[in-house]
Amino acid sequence: MRMFELILLAPVYQVEALSEALEALDALSVSVEDADAQTPHEQALFGEPDMPPPKPGWERSRMVSLFATEVLARDAAGVLEAQDFFAGCQLVAVQAVPEQDWVRLTQSQFTPVEITPEFWIVPTWHEPPAQARQVIRLDPGLAFGTGTHPTTSMCLQWIAGQGAAGKSLGRVLDYGCGSGILAIGAAKFGAVDIDAVDIDAAAVESTRANAQANHVRLHVGLPDQAHDTYQTVLANILATPLKVLAPLLCSYVEKGGHLVLAGILARQADELKAVYAPYCQLHVHARKDGWILMIGEF
Repeated sequence: MRMFELILLAPVYQVEALSEALEALDALSVSVEDADAQTPHEQALFGEPDMPPPKPGWERSRMVSLFATEVLARDAAGVLEAQDFFAGCQLVAVQAVPEQDWVRLTQSQFTPVEITPEFWIVPTWHEPPAQARQVIRLDPGLAFGTGTHPTTSMCLQWIAGQGAAGKSLGRVLDYGCGSGILAIGAAKFGAVDIDAVDIDAAAVESTRANAQANHVRLHVGLPDQAHDTYQTVLANILATPLKVLAPLLCSYVEKGGHLVLAGILARQADELKAVYAPYCQLHVHARKDGWILMIGEF
């Protein structure tokens, strides 16, 4: 079925109102970009991971909303043009979206990801690089974790480093497993008793499927499946839930074990250290693109 897009130009102060109105008018999606991109008037609008963007939006924004039919797109345009808040805005076009092979287009955006020179994440439609000695086969799905985000790659680099140093990961818990990529990585580097848990049922199913595709054995389920203690506890979530979970996560780490925490911005390091201080001493092990990997030793 061919879909249609409604294209508008809007000043920065109208973008939020238009976005809300388009959603109410059954737009399937709304994207906003710099209307002056690739011109001398283009504005850089990027905030560092630990800093807010320098501006709330572009002075002139190009808004593209997707509709299921041409009638819906044109009706939406008519409704918007009649509103007072449309003043200063401009209707550019209602047009059919070119038909594409969306599967092939999506696949083209995911290429092999280097974790170390010999350890790679490789989508199933690609051949592994010649230098790859260890490979995780992983396709993007509903669950978080394809190896491209700095938090994931730093965790995997730590896992690979333990293996390269001949250190055993022992019994492993991947808490908030997402796609299962960290648990699978642990299995690839010698761990044999691995629990992978998540509160999201889609993540649980994704992890099961990815474990099967990689021929590794994991115990996958909801968080209540985690029990006893582990030599390695991995938690790549975000700083706020990591703070809430501090007593629980630390209770899972056996004496002499490691707690590996990610999803933390560099500016949040001291907050995490303070919260975890009653249980262990955290230190920053790695930094990448404004994110950090923190390790606690017991």
